[in-house]
Amino acid sequence: MVGGALPAALAANWLATAWDQNAGMAVLSPVSAALETITQTWLLDLLALPAEAGVGFVTGATMANLSALAAARHAVLERVGWDVESQGLFGAPPITVVVGDEVHVSVLKALSLLGLGRERLVRVSVDSQGRMRPEALPTLTGPTIICTQVGNISSGACDPVDEICASAHDAGAWVHVDGALGLWLAAAPAQAHLVRGLASADSWATDAHKWLNVPYDSGLVICRRPEHLRAAMSVSAAYLEQQDVRGEPYHYTPEMSRRARGVEIWAALRSLGRTGLADLIERNCGYATHFAAKLRGAGYQVLNEVVSNQVLVSFGDADTTRQVIAAIQAEGTCWCGGTVWHGQAAMRISVSSWATTEEDVERSLAAMLRNAAKFQSGRQ
Repeated sequence: MVGGALPAALAANWLATAWDQNAGMAVLSPVSAALETITQTWLLDLLALPAEAGVGFVTGATMANLSALAAARHAVLERVGWDVESQGLFGAPPITVVVGDEVHVSVLKALSLLGLGRERLVRVSVDSQGRMRPEALPTLTGPTIICTQVGNISSGACDPVDEICASAHDAGAWVHVDGALGLWLAAAPAQAHLVRGLASADSWATDAHKWLNVPYDSGLVICRRPEHLRAAMSVSAAYLEQQDVRGEPYHYTPEMSRRARGVEIWAALRSLGRTGLADLIERNCGYATHFAAKLRGAGYQVLNEVVSNQVLVSFGDADTTRQVIAAIQAEGTCWCGGTVWHGQAAMRISVSSWATTEEDVERSLAAMLRNAAKFQSGRQ
């Protein structure tokens, strides 16, 4: 899923590059710190997340997941009397990490970087759309982190975060939401029901360079209790003299020095407004529904329940599907990638740009059907 670049966000990107300010400290870039403070307030309101939450501006969802899971690691070990930032993981009480069977690879990468491993996870079965089954959660005891997902990379489906949080919090577990794609559904009234209970979680990660359509690279880590994120991310000794404004920016991200990427998010939200952002998301979801209906009507198999902006389509057997994908890519009207969904080869359509129009959708559909027909009839 690759977003576009809103004109205002692109202009802000150019300006921020020309200013070349280090946004790691408020004293080095007061304007960046001020805009990030404003943007944090807007984001939490738009996504209906706790107003007291802490926000870090990072490079993308991989670093957002890493930062949030570092905060989770700190919190669950602190509860049992272990200071992981000082003592590390050697001799630490074990942490149980629970994920769905369709956990995204960026979460696995983050877990491995944090020393929590990729193979010692407890995997929970999912339904036909890739949603974690709350009833399949294991008995939760001791330090535990549960990684949920909103916006499955293939189907667009969302885990039932509300049900998972109810079970997890009774047992003292931390619930993290990987929302690289789907967190933005909360900002669209027509889709917000898909992420019901989102605000009950403890941390969230998302990309701004996907559905918010800001230039690369841009991600967000959000933590219900800012002190957990700060404990995991801050330096251990005083560094220069600074004031803790919203929280000195570098205390909430892995980087100490970084570009002023918050300026672009501010510009995107300022230009779209609440209704503009909702329209962008709902329009993309509507286009995805249209793609699915037309392809299904032409006799091709749509493999997922199209609930957001993702469509999975099969053009027959695996070889045929891959040939159609290659032909569509070679023609160049649009670009769709290939994937394997529940053992079946599929083409994935991802609608995520602010600039996509009805005409773009119809031209893309015509290209898909035209190229698929060549292989259906045995002609190439």
